[in-house]
Amino acid sequence: MDDTTAAAQPLVVVGSYAAAAQPGIHVFRFDDATGALTACGSFADVVNPSFLIVHPNRRWLYAVSETSQQDGAPGSVWALRFEYDPVSIQPVNQRPSGGDWPCHLQLDSSGKWLLASNYGSGTIAVLPITADGSLGEMTDLIQHHGSSAHPQRQAGPHTHSAALTPDGRFAIVADLGMDQLLVYNFDPAAGKLGAHTHIDTRPGAGPRHIAFQPSGRHMYVANELDSTVSVYDYEASNGALFERQSIGTTPPGVPENLVADIHLSSSGQRLYVSNRGHHSLAVFDVEAGGRLARVAIRPCGGKWPRNFALAPNGRFVLVANQYSDEVSVLPVLAGSEAIGAPVARAAVTQASCVQFIETTDKH
Repeated sequence: MDDTTAAAQPLVVVGSYAAAAQPGIHVFRFDDATGALTACGSFADVVNPSFLIVHPNRRWLYAVSETSQQDGAPGSVWALRFEYDPVSIQPVNQRPSGGDWPCHLQLDSSGKWLLASNYGSGTIAVLPITADGSLGEMTDLIQHHGSSAHPQRQAGPHTHSAALTPDGRFAIVADLGMDQLLVYNFDPAAGKLGAHTHIDTRPGAGPRHIAFQPSGRHMYVANELDSTVSVYDYEASNGALFERQSIGTTPPGVPENLVADIHLSSSGQRLYVSNRGHHSLAVFDVEAGGRLARVAIRPCGGKWPRNFALAPNGRFVLVANQYSDEVSVLPVLAGSEAIGAPVARAAVTQASCVQFIETTDKH
């Protein structure tokens, strides 16, 4: 393989649960023809970099440090600089995340603002990204208040993720502990969130992650606690949500399962959800009106599939299987087969997050 071909291959960055002295962020080169992963670097110093997000310029990377006051260190967010030749990751700075156990990051479309969800504290924070990629002082911090049906998991608020609407006007925050989707006005000039409206989910659903259909008219929510996906109509004019459907992600009779991640194909025609416990990916067709029809439930290639990512070419799905300490590469198939057996694996201790960095036309 010549250098030009190698340079065009996308890179994969994997986050994990790791002590400060252990490599917690791993980089692989991805062969988008075969699905093979080739290790090309790792980075230590961040405790539990369990969720990562890549800046649109593909040179900056942001990672949570999923810790808490109970651990002696409240949660934080790291800004990292990514170099390609050779591959390396350099720390830029670190800021408090505004709570305990930060578990999700979201960038706005301008790449100037970062939203951090703090599961342990039930807070959502906004941090500015400065001209050199570093994180500035927090501009907003929202504290949620409430509880729901599950006596252990929903005794208090647990913000699990934030998603910006396609037009960037609103931030929708999934609070697992309150069984609510909270809609905030987003001010991109000041980096502020303003309460706008909210919608209750079913008691005990536990909303976790969100995916918008490319049209922006429909939104899909992965409900962790009752193993379902909910379909919402989204009204862009006023930020209103209307639940249209809820559909299960596991076969009947599965004793224990926790839904984790959710992603749409680039076409918006297929939806994928990961099942921890059943160790599978549920695959759905998106039908007219945004409704879902379940196509298949396939093995995830390991144990405890946390986050996953669809390859840019749409031919593979890469799954962070936390309990089997690996990233599994599964082929995406047409029709009812949906997903095949693993074609490649890469060892990553307590793998938790997979992000692609496309290199074509950039480096």
